[in-house]
Amino acid sequence: MAQIPAPPPEPQDTLDSYVGLAPEDADRRARNRGWQTVRALPPGAVITMEYRTGRLNFEVKDGRVARVWKG
Repeated sequence: MAQIPAPPPEPQDTLDSYVGLAPEDADRRARNRGWQTVRALPPGAVITMEYRTGRLNFEVKDGRVARVWKG
């Protein structure tokens, strides 16, 4: 039986470094650092909670990144 391929490792990144950035700047930085999927979300957005390797989420409030989490 064939083995299931392992997902690529997530970038080694300091998530707090995104807080305070404009969403466009945060998105560009995240992609340059190797994040495969980047989501900018409004506060209280309804989203799926499954963990996805390589995904970075931004909560954007008043035009700035207020919170960052993986998955």
